[in-house]
Amino acid sequence: MNINIAILASGSGSNAERIIEYFSERKDIHFPLIITNKVDAYVRIRAEKLGIPSVFLSKTEICQTDALLQLLKDNNIDWLILAGFLLLIPPQIIQAFPNRIINIHPALLPKYGGKGMYGMRVHEAVIANHEAESGISIHYVNEHYDEGNIIIQAKCKIDKNDTAEDLAKKIHLLEYEYFPKTIEELIIKN
Repeated sequence: MNINIAILASGSGSNAERIIEYFSERKDIHFPLIITNKVDAYVRIRAEKLGIPSVFLSKTEICQTDALLQLLKDNNIDWLILAGFLLLIPPQIIQAFPNRIINIHPALLPKYGGKGMYGMRVHEAVIANHEAESGISIHYVNEHYDEGNIIIQAKCKIDKNDTAEDLAKKIHLLEYEYFPKTIEELIIKN
């Protein structure tokens, strides 16, 4: 059985690249396209280097038309992976892909989630609140930011002198380790 995965990303795309590389030896898992809502997102350069088409869709096209849904259907997409994608997924997409849209969040949800909580903003808030630990949450996507059922969380300790940048490095290591493996487990299970 062949499985087609679309990755949605708004920024650098380091997780997208890591996921694609992780599956590079698998002949049954394919990445027909990477979708971004930022025309100048670095993920598009990564996609080109990986030989994967990238498609830009504006916020209006994603949120107010059927352009995204049609693109996914045209490419026979089975799973959606959000890797730093900052827009709320429209209800028609969630309905079309029940329990087949996965996101990663750079904190231990339900803390530090929601609209506007992404990237360094999350790490700065965690450090400002003197948390003893942080981590990642891999979860299903629903109609609300960061509120879908949690699939797995992985933690890291925060040292007293850690900065938000230090924490970001720790979180990236967790993302790179756990996100591809979790995706693989979910796909195999379903």
